[in-house]
Amino acid sequence: MSAVHLHRPRFSVEAAQGIAWKMYGFKALARPLPSYEDQNFYLITDSGAQFVLKISSAAVSPELLDLQNQAMTLLAVDETLRCPQVCPTQSGELMTAVTDEAGSQYLARIVTYLPGTVLTKYQPQSPKLLHEIGRFLGQMDNRLAAFTHPAAHRLSDWDVRHASAAIRRHLSAIEQPERQKLVENFLARYETAVLPHLSHLRASIIHNDANEYNLIISPADEVSLIDFGDLVHTITIAELAVAAAYIMLNKPDPLAAVAHLVGGYHAVHPLTKLEQELLYYLIPIRLCVSVVMSAHLQKREPENRYISISAKPAWETLAMLVDIPVEQAQEALRRACYTPPIGLSKAEILDRRQRHLGQSLSVSYREPLKIVRGTGQFLYDEGGRPYLDCVNNVCHVGHSHPRVVEAAVRQMALLNTNTRYLHDSIIHYAERLLATLPDPLSVCFFVNSGSEANDLALRLAWAHTGRRDIIVLDGAYHGNLSSLIAISPYKFNGPGGQGKPAHTHIAPMPDPYRGPYRADDPQAGSKYAAHVADIIADLGQRDAAPAAFIAESLLGCGGQIVLPDGYLAEAYRLVRAAGGVCIADEVQVGLGRVGTHFWGFEMQGVIPDIVTIGKPIGNGHPLAAVVTTPEIAQSFHNGMEYFNTFGGNPVSCAVGLAVLDVIEEERLQENARRVGEHFLAELRGLMAKRPIIGDVRGRGLFIGVELVRDRATLEPAAAAATAVIERMKEHGILLSADGPLHNVLKIKPPIVFTEENADLVATLLDQALSDTDEHR
Repeated sequence: MSAVHLHRPRFSVEAAQGIAWKMYGFKALARPLPSYEDQNFYLITDSGAQFVLKISSAAVSPELLDLQNQAMTLLAVDETLRCPQVCPTQSGELMTAVTDEAGSQYLARIVTYLPGTVLTKYQPQSPKLLHEIGRFLGQMDNRLAAFTHPAAHRLSDWDVRHASAAIRRHLSAIEQPERQKLVENFLARYETAVLPHLSHLRASIIHNDANEYNLIISPADEVSLIDFGDLVHTITIAELAVAAAYIMLNKPDPLAAVAHLVGGYHAVHPLTKLEQELLYYLIPIRLCVSVVMSAHLQKREPENRYISISAKPAWETLAMLVDIPVEQAQEALRRACYTPPIGLSKAEILDRRQRHLGQSLSVSYREPLKIVRGTGQFLYDEGGRPYLDCVNNVCHVGHSHPRVVEAAVRQMALLNTNTRYLHDSIIHYAERLLATLPDPLSVCFFVNSGSEANDLALRLAWAHTGRRDIIVLDGAYHGNLSSLIAISPYKFNGPGGQGKPAHTHIAPMPDPYRGPYRADDPQAGSKYAAHVADIIADLGQRDAAPAAFIAESLLGCGGQIVLPDGYLAEAYRLVRAAGGVCIADEVQVGLGRVGTHFWGFEMQGVIPDIVTIGKPIGNGHPLAAVVTTPEIAQSFHNGMEYFNTFGGNPVSCAVGLAVLDVIEEERLQENARRVGEHFLAELRGLMAKRPIIGDVRGRGLFIGVELVRDRATLEPAAAAATAVIERMKEHGILLSADGPLHNVLKIKPPIVFTEENADLVATLLDQALSDTDEHR
């Protein structure tokens, strides 16, 4: 957009149609389009061909129009760079003089029309789309890098190099003092950090206005770019900064959105270290220029609403950005630019896995992903493409959370040893963890995985009761050690399993959707628990009794099952009456994931005798714990030392403390509750329109979507679930299936997940289910 706003053309629709006929030789219907200083008309011919008539302001020279024409012609060589193409007149000219009713002369061109939706109105703006926009702009700048034209070397208020002059010249147009101060804040940052380095930055001709109205998106997420009126020779990084400024608008997490854009750009047009460092200063300064120029020009032409079309969201975004520490923003953008070393291809990795790793290891998806980094709720492949991670409940507070990473690195650089030496961190961590649990759970054992935790829980139960028999739920999975395969029907009754051992006793899965007692039965919990009583009675017939009853507080491999009310309370009562202990497996659902409570068992109003904790406790670091009562711990103190080489080491404890700090300080339990409730509501709305969804269930960010072929018979739609998962992967969304019938979409993302993420998943899931319905 040029700062000059003089001699704007004012042609009628009839005149526009006349220009098309007289100069270009075709009849068309014309419709005005919004514009800044030029006048634009949409044209459609009788045959359906579509064009745009552009009549330039008298202030725009023929040389500038030639610059635009040559740039568009150059970009047309690359078919992936979808930009308007200039149409010659009947006499072969790329521009023509036209005269209005007052006798004023202007230059007109007709360019091809690019169908689609302007970015600001396009939803969802997925990570994949933002990444593709970045790639498009990077490819365009690669193509323009060697392009030269004398008209590009011009003064423009919209050239970020001249932002200081433009802002200072027109700042008084902003009437609110607090807004002036906001702009002055960003201007001071820019002048201090950027101006001294301008001459060291790469320069080239750039588009310079990839805003939310110039980016056009097709239904297939193909990117097009229009309006080349701001072409200028300036610092190349300004291309990305301008686009990033407008991508941020109306985003609850503007940095996350821009990170996807930056990653795509950097993948094809790598940024230098200096460009990475200065990018964050350039983004808000573009918004500052935008709001200042908008205020200035609005006073000159108050009836032109297009002038201030982005002003409100720009002010809102600036107010958000000013509170983000510069170092934090720079680090986020640097991480987006991370380029992994060139490594093995996916085919090579698969071949070497086949030769050197156990055949029982699996990979996800028909076309496996090579993931090279992660941040927050996103994973990135070797090409920099982002994927929204909806299934990784291990990286609980987000992939590569800087607070957790820093804690691990700092302690590793200082000391890592075992528990036979005294160290503060294990005490601090134990006390912090115990503070989240009810009495009498007050003794900790630290281990390295959920499997180790559950194995130790069995040993505690066996030592305390002197018995061996264990009651488990059908479909349960508690870990990969031999002792746990033996109590996991999901494994021992599955492929390669050897069936139920004699000491394991299976109670029916308390499934309110498929089981014999459904969600509409208020006594379902006690009725399912009666089966536990039957097992205890059967053991009594053989002069035996249970050592323990173990169950997840919400069932994971069982299909994201929320237990019916009262189930655990009655089951625990029965087991304790028989002298057994009650173990709550919180490996998947603990640490605030359910939102309303920190621990899943609290939803059932019970206190276990033993709690096992894993996965999220270390946010990807191998850390787990068993927490029990003093009495049970004392029973285990029988003369045999319990020693775990790595359990409770200083690095693990530092990581665990950092995870608890992040959950508390970032209020992630509350986030899980709020986002989870919103997500469930969106999915249940989807269920109302998609018969293939038989049930939507969950708490917080532990959610299951069960797919069925028939809601009456509950025939599982396992093939459809697989197809949906593959289709969602194509859209950049990672899901997986679980449940005994493999027909439940499981959703358990990092609990930094946002409502915007949930909306995106719901929208794309709707599309994927529609595609699946069409091919059923």
